Amino acid sequence: MLSELELRSIIEGSFLPKRCECTKAEDASLTIKVYDDCDRDRVDLEVKGINADKLDSSRAICNLITGLREDLKHTHAPVLQRAGARGYY
Repeated sequence: MLSELELRSIIEGSFLPKRCECTKAEDASLTIKVYDDCDRDRVDLEVKGINADKLDSSRAICNLITGLREDLKHTHAPVLQRAGARGYY
C-alpha cells in the first residue's frame, strides 16, 4: 500500500504541466482538482468522494488517472463535479 504522500505525488504528477491538487478528507476519501492552463485559479475538473481504499494497485491508480483525463478532455463547462459515481472513483 502506498502512503498518502506517494499517492498524491503520483496523481498530481500525472497531470503535469497542469496544476493538480489531491487532498484527503477525514473520511479517507480523496478530492482531486485540476486547474486551467492559463487561469491558474480556475478549476477545470473537480472530483470529490474518491474511495482511496480502492486505489490499492498500480492498475487501480492508472484507471483513476485515465478516467479523470477522459473527463477532463470532455469537459466543456468550467467545472465538472462528481461524487464518485463512476467505477474508477
